[in-house]
Amino acid sequence: MRVKFQADADLDGRIIRGLRRAAPGIDIRTAISGGLTGQTDPEVLRIAAESERILVSQDRRTMPRHFAGYLATARSPGVILLREATPIMTAIEELFSLSGQLVRLRNGRTA
Repeated sequence: MRVKFQADADLDGRIIRGLRRAAPGIDIRTAISGGLTGQTDPEVLRIAAESERILVSQDRRTMPRHFAGYLATARSPGVILLREATPIMTAIEELFSLSGQLVRLRNGRTA
């Protein structure tokens, strides 16, 4: 099964752009294309889960609490919470490795 990601509105856009450059075949949907802009955390979680996508967020303040509440009544493929201090390339490499793809990144490294 191929992993699909949904970016939260607070995810740094450089991560999405870099991930798409490094691994063009990766399936990551932006917050805008997913209809997440302006939505509450519970709605964001519902939308991501209904489309069978793992939510990728940098909202470490409120998202963990909302995710725990969501799981009490519904199912989700999961949430990945990135620290804001995580270097962009590190975030890209980690998401790439979680995607289950085995291809060579453009910088020559294999993930």
